[in-house]
Amino acid sequence: MNHRKLVIIPTYNELENISDMVHTVMNLEGDFELLVIDDGSPDGTGNVVKTLLPLFPARLHLLERKGKLGLGTAYITGFKWALERGYDYIFEMDCDFSHDPKDLIRLYNAVKDRNFDLAVGSRYITGVNVVNWPMGRVLMSYFASVYVKFITGLPIKDATAGFKCYHRSVLQGIRLDEIKFIGYAFQIEMKFTAWKLGFNLIEVPIIFTDRTKGTSKMSPRIFREAVLGVIGMKIKSIFSPYKLNRSESI
Repeated sequence: MNHRKLVIIPTYNELENISDMVHTVMNLEGDFELLVIDDGSPDGTGNVVKTLLPLFPARLHLLERKGKLGLGTAYITGFKWALERGYDYIFEMDCDFSHDPKDLIRLYNAVKDRNFDLAVGSRYITGVNVVNWPMGRVLMSYFASVYVKFITGLPIKDATAGFKCYHRSVLQGIRLDEIKFIGYAFQIEMKFTAWKLGFNLIEVPIIFTDRTKGTSKMSPRIFREAVLGVIGMKIKSIFSPYKLNRSESI
């Protein structure tokens, strides 16, 4: 059976990376498709994708949004797009090559037999596998995951990871319109929600290499959202149990 696989990459000012990323994903074994969701990048990222569309007419897709609307809303838009078109496996990945595209195959293999519903590319499952990050940022990221696990009980060592493979059943089961975070806390909320709904999660060890081109989108505001949001998310889960989405509209 030929499973349909869609990689979703949100972009904002990724001119230096986007062409290489498109060609790399298109050249992987397994006929991965790629959806780029560009938030009106002033540097012309979206225009580069447009020039590449004719090279991969059935496998490369572009959604353009007007302005920087946030990581979480980009992924929610992409998830709905994928579900409406019948994709079986949906991936999240950054555009800056901090996630190695070759690991898409490993994430897919971890989920395809349905022993697991969501595979997380983990920086911390076998120690600390981060290259070229300042020590302060490594510690901030690592202890953020420790904090999330302590507060929520989520059995994941890399709670903020953004490199993932979902079986479509997970995204169908989550009430996507009720996911409220838009920054890096979005990554925590999606994992926590999937876990609370009873889906099986697995961490796949990866090596995370900091971007060499372009600039990071991390900010103190995004980090603060994650820290404070986790407490609110846990409290909400106590008083409002998570329920599977039974909507037939997707």
